[in-house]
Amino acid sequence: MPIGHLSQPGALPAPTFQPQLPEDHETSGSGYLPPSAILPIRAVCRIAAQVTTEMVMIAGHRVQMRRDRRRTLCHIRQIAMYVCHVALQIPMPDIAAAFGRDRTTVSHACHVVEDRRDDPAYDEFVAAVERTVNSIFRSNGGLGHE
Repeated sequence: MPIGHLSQPGALPAPTFQPQLPEDHETSGSGYLPPSAILPIRAVCRIAAQVTTEMVMIAGHRVQMRRDRRRTLCHIRQIAMYVCHVALQIPMPDIAAAFGRDRTTVSHACHVVEDRRDDPAYDEFVAAVERTVNSIFRSNGGLGHE
């Protein structure tokens, strides 16, 4: 029996990860596919949140008290929402649905992160998260690219 053969009659084949581009999408040489053409937006947002979390841990911003842990998780989520909107250009309502929040919460998160970018260290951290997430979804070797 060949690999990938359906063992049960009438069973659906496993989903493939071949992106479906909108009809008006330009394919002229850029090699870029929007993340939402490759993965569901919820998955893209989860990846961005996980990257943000890992980068916070690497940067040494470990939390010592329970109350601070909650605040840190909130800041991580705000940065992830900001990166999804600014770097990946995902609309706020889609980000809100992916994070289980309201659109106004995403808007607030973007404003908070933008305001905090006046601090050079914070700005460099957010820029590093943006570069990392962009490298995941926009590089030629990334998801779904040929």
